[in-house]
Amino acid sequence: MSKIALVDDDRNILTSVAMTLEAEGFEVETYNDGQSALDAFNKRLPDMAVLDIKMPRMDGMDLLQRLRQKTAMPVIFLTSKDDEIDEVLGLRMGADDYVKKPFSQRLLVERIRALLRRQDAIAGEEIVETEETKVIERGELRMDPLRHSVRWKGNDVSLTVTEFLLLQALAQRPGFVKSRDQLMDVAYDDQVYVDDRTIDSHIKRLRKKMRTADPDFSAIETLYGIGYRYNEE
Repeated sequence: MSKIALVDDDRNILTSVAMTLEAEGFEVETYNDGQSALDAFNKRLPDMAVLDIKMPRMDGMDLLQRLRQKTAMPVIFLTSKDDEIDEVLGLRMGADDYVKKPFSQRLLVERIRALLRRQDAIAGEEIVETEETKVIERGELRMDPLRHSVRWKGNDVSLTVTEFLLLQALAQRPGFVKSRDQLMDVAYDDQVYVDDRTIDSHIKRLRKKMRTADPDFSAIETLYGIGYRYNEE
């Protein structure tokens, strides 16, 4: 049973999310500020932490910084709707993913499961290879789904779970068009509604990150009014 730490100063979120995770079979610990969480983590680390960014005593950014000094355990940030700067900083500091408030608890559960699967793979646990777990090599691109790793021209690229899933869906069938609806199905639970602009925003960020490894990256093509496709270079 994986232990999940929830750290948020909103008691309603702590209570409702904890109930959902416990119903899914997780062991859950809750903390309403960063310092209380850090004190507990210094005694025993959980398997994963879900952190709010803005909290009293110690915010999520400071807590993440302290954690990364001693552990690589998965961390998901809960961010407010307009906290794009905080998202970017958090990912650079070592967060594995972020979920925007208000959020679907089903989406959060799926993100937690995806990161725990990646952590199991890194730890060397045997996982059956499927189409979704095969290493993908397309020209300069190499993706390892089990380790959630992406390399372009030999350079590591850090992607969130959502960005990784979108790139994986496109790269699995180069030259074939994926509509926005198809990409929504890949990245989100079918109980979660997102509009076209959400997928467009993810693709925009994905391209931006790939261009940090190669300013000339152009493998993801937009077909206006239709969707996106991956062109193998």
